[in-house]
Amino acid sequence: MAREEPVIISLRLSMRHDAIFRLHHPDAVCIFGAVAPEMDEKNLRTHAECRLEGGEILVLKVSARDIAALRAALNMWLRLINIAKEMQDLIKRPGVEDT
Repeated sequence: MAREEPVIISLRLSMRHDAIFRLHHPDAVCIFGAVAPEMDEKNLRTHAECRLEGGEILVLKVSARDIAALRAALNMWLRLINIAKEMQDLIKRPGVEDT
């Protein structure tokens, strides 16, 4: 009697997770300029896009293969944007001179 080979079925679901943030700030152009260099960074599990809509809206779209990667990428991007925003707010405070 001939021996049957086992049948191996492999099922791989491909799922992407996306998050989109629209951030309104009068200095969106400067904030975009501060975070844009990070767009060149390559990552196997995530992809991020940052763009301007008009002069005051920064749009951040982050896509990831899994929830953990999405969380990590969002932490990084939102932290970078927040730091850039805080720096813009700081240099506009009264009493802070340009150097």
